[in-house]
Amino acid sequence: QVRLVESGGGLAQLGESLRLSCATSGFTFGTSAMSWYRQTPGKGREWVATITNTGTSTMYRDSVKGRFTISRDNAKSTVYLQMNSLRIEDTAVYSCNRGTSWGQGTHVTVSS
Repeated sequence: QVRLVESGGGLAQLGESLRLSCATSGFTFGTSAMSWYRQTPGKGREWVATITNTGTSTMYRDSVKGRFTISRDNAKSTVYLQMNSLRIEDTAVYSCNRGTSWGQGTHVTVSS
């Protein structure tokens, strides 16, 4: 049974940082690309970043390039999203994804 459990969300001030984690189980983590998505009531779900199974390649949506970093620890079966220079528009529920599997999400709220 695939499980994805996010943590690390919360309230941040404009310009601050947060680090999200997604602990996984139930599949061979080291052979799976992993992604982060976010969802807001107004925009729906949008892709944020993807990392390949080895971690050697990463991809980001334009609005987070240079501010967010996706990484992984294959020994811990965990994927991370380091979010720096947070903006109001980064407020969303962030979920990790592997194929058709999703976590429950973690809330990130950025305030001024």
